[in-house]
Amino acid sequence: MTEPAAGFSRGRADDNKGKLIARLKEAREYVGASQDKVAAYLDIPRSAISEIESGKRNISAIELKKLATLYQRPVSWFTDDIVEGVPEDVEFLARTASELSDNDRSELQKFAEFLKSKSRAADGLQ
Repeated sequence: MTEPAAGFSRGRADDNKGKLIARLKEAREYVGASQDKVAAYLDIPRSAISEIESGKRNISAIELKKLATLYQRPVSWFTDDIVEGVPEDVEFLARTASELSDNDRSELQKFAEFLKSKSRAADGLQ
């Protein structure tokens, strides 16, 4: 095996690869696409999709771009680092909210404030 480039740790690279793999599988399942359908779209064997999703095969930049189109996600959704310490469901909400219109984000903020005040009220009653 080769050593990581200066300034990069193998652990961090492995973490990022794991996150990429998880997001690829999550996006495929979310849109309801089978590995067969994805393989046909990329014009590669179905086993290659399985190998990508299990971490046994790397994905090319071109393949990632095509998958982002198929899964209706920006490439950055797959590649951006996840802020450490933030739960995955909160990350999902942030990613989703970033794609909303300004008006919809404002409504979402109001709803979040409502839920927060409702939670505080419930805590005060207990």
